[in-house]
Amino acid sequence: MITISITLDRLTVTGHARAAPPGQDIVCSAVSTLVQTLANALESFTDDVIKIDMQPGRAVVEYKDLSDAGRLLVDSFFLGFCDIAAEYPEYVTIV
Repeated sequence: MITISITLDRLTVTGHARAAPPGQDIVCSAVSTLVQTLANALESFTDDVIKIDMQPGRAVVEYKDLSDAGRLLVDSFFLGFCDIAAEYPEYVTIV
């Protein structure tokens, strides 16, 4: 199961969906794409100070005092993640 925890200064995504064999899991792929896109967008489109730690099965994005653009990017990520969680509740949860 993939779990997301989001606070005012951090977003943590852990686990694996195990919806299909490795390399064929569309749920893991979707979540990974969202996380990587968020990290790249925060670095590319804002001057916000962020810290990113991505490893297999775990991603942590830390931020403080996000700009309006940064907050919009994080909110957009969360909206996408909620859509995935609604479509695949047996593989994704929000805590």
